[in-house]
Amino acid sequence: MASVSEAGSRWGGLRPYFERAPLATFFLGISSGLCFTLIGATLTTRLAQSNIDKKTITAFTLAFLVYNFKPLWAWMVDGIRLPILGRLGQRVSWMIFAGVLVMAAVANLARVDPGTQLWATVTAAIIVGAAGATYDIVIDAYRIEILKPYQLGVGSGMIQYGWRVGSVLTGGLALVLAARLGWNISYLICALFALPAIAVALLFGEPDRHREPTGRRGAGEIWASIIGPFVEFFRRSGAWLLLLFILIHKIGDTLGQLVLRLLLDDLGFTNDEIALFDVGIGFWAYLIGIFIGGALYARMGLKRSVLLSLTLMAVSNASFAILANAGHSNAILAGAMTFENIASGIGSVTVIAYFSALCDLRFTAAQYALISSAASIVGRFLNVAVASDLVDAFGWAGFYWVTTIVALPGVLLFWWMARSGVIDRSIGTAGTEGESDARAGASA
Repeated sequence: MASVSEAGSRWGGLRPYFERAPLATFFLGISSGLCFTLIGATLTTRLAQSNIDKKTITAFTLAFLVYNFKPLWAWMVDGIRLPILGRLGQRVSWMIFAGVLVMAAVANLARVDPGTQLWATVTAAIIVGAAGATYDIVIDAYRIEILKPYQLGVGSGMIQYGWRVGSVLTGGLALVLAARLGWNISYLICALFALPAIAVALLFGEPDRHREPTGRRGAGEIWASIIGPFVEFFRRSGAWLLLLFILIHKIGDTLGQLVLRLLLDDLGFTNDEIALFDVGIGFWAYLIGIFIGGALYARMGLKRSVLLSLTLMAVSNASFAILANAGHSNAILAGAMTFENIASGIGSVTVIAYFSALCDLRFTAAQYALISSAASIVGRFLNVAVASDLVDAFGWAGFYWVTTIVALPGVLLFWWMARSGVIDRSIGTAGTEGESDARAGASA
């Protein structure tokens, strides 16, 4: 992967962020955040205003679980050609189809009344989750295929910028419009945030790096679409080690964040202080981290940037152990939140870029859906109760030292895979194909 680093280092600075493909991923991110936002905090507010009790609201978590099942149908995005629309290309046609599906699902959620049609609302929310997961499958595949290998880091950062902007705009606009026009109109207007990704696909057209699986006919085409991505991935050298890393790399960070607000409450921080340091400083620090992550990936290359980010994320948990020992200290909280969010921003970019590079361009949609779902599935089994038990056993400071230690196996596993050559041997065509073009463009 040295050539990725070399190409990136020649470009340097801000220039990669203003290249055509990374800029496009920003607008892909805006659409990607739509459904997750509408069935998250926005729907929770709508339910609360409809006097739905808190226990019933938990049923709506099913809408989020749908995202973990997207590998079950992601193969269709790679292997099934849509009638009529398919003439525009596999990725473009699915982008249009999934985007329209999202808007229809949001419109369906807009028409139901939680106060009188509770379970219809639950069903509508799950449909929005399924449509949003499908849109994410297409968006991720399109992102990976329009980016050259040296752009994966910057592109991963840009799509997260877009996701953050899209979620803030959608969430804020939904609340403002609901107060003036009602929830139905609010949702219908917010559904239009699905359009930027469709516009990108129509303007860019089919990605140059898109590679359709070959040698498939009839019923064999469907079977190859389903099993092909898994067979290709697990035939690689060290595939099971890669899967293990994907599963465990975020355990420490997930555990630490689950009960962070409980720690701050126990230490006596006020709501205003939490809003300032966690939401305010944390938000901007995370955005800074995203920018740094893209620059580090371009300059340091895949292996060194990912290893550095994993180390920073592990160490950042220790800052909360220091805070727990210090007690109520605004200065230490500000430092801890800044460090943790910058580390998380860097890590999210470099790790997503690495996961993107693992994909085979013939199965981009299916393989990235598998990888991204595996990366979050362990976190679904970790909850506040598990973390609280650990806090009771070790105390707050001890708990955060435990989360730091729990994060180390992922760091060490990646270090070993890098040293042993597993990382280089396992990179898919998404992380290698087009590198010569990147070098030529960088030297121009």
